[in-house]
Amino acid sequence: MRVIGKIGYEGLAHIYIAESSQGQKMEFVESTRPPYTKEEKWVNIISTLFGCPAGCKFCDAGLQYKRKLSVDEMLFQLKYLASKKFEPAKVTAKQWKIQFARMGDPAYNYNVLKLLRILPDQFDAPGLMPSISTIAPRGREKFFNELLEIKDEIYPRRFQFQFSVHTTDPKLRRELIPVPTWDFEQMSEFGERMYLTGGRKITLN
Repeated sequence: MRVIGKIGYEGLAHIYIAESSQGQKMEFVESTRPPYTKEEKWVNIISTLFGCPAGCKFCDAGLQYKRKLSVDEMLFQLKYLASKKFEPAKVTAKQWKIQFARMGDPAYNYNVLKLLRILPDQFDAPGLMPSISTIAPRGREKFFNELLEIKDEIYPRRFQFQFSVHTTDPKLRRELIPVPTWDFEQMSEFGERMYLTGGRKITLN
């Protein structure tokens, strides 16, 4: 894996383009949100797939789908970003938010769960807070059930879960997201299981 491009603004955000040894390309992002500094809140948005099989109309990642990223390929993104702003294995930000939300819905890649299990051992990062954003594809119940176990075990009150909804009109949502997904009742039921008093609220995109 190697970085082949970069664009952005210092003090705000940078997008990096990386290429695998097989020539497959993806992107990842680091950003701050003024007036916060990177020491206060630093956000990384990483890819989990080369493309995406969902084909949502609001996302161009679905124009081509190649394969899932490995654990090492996802770690590469985080270590590369950390080395640019902090140290490769030490991130001192008060809040380090890692969003699995750039290219690909993370629910299609079980390697995301493997990475979540080892992240605290890979970085000295007291502010580490993973964030999963998903359209909730149907048939990925095993992924979501294991994700819930990992959250409860490792990140009980420092984990953010987002449903990528985009509209509350079921018919229009099916037009925007052409793959089978959970309905709103199923999302609500899982959200009740995911939410822990004192933890992060479930959010909607």
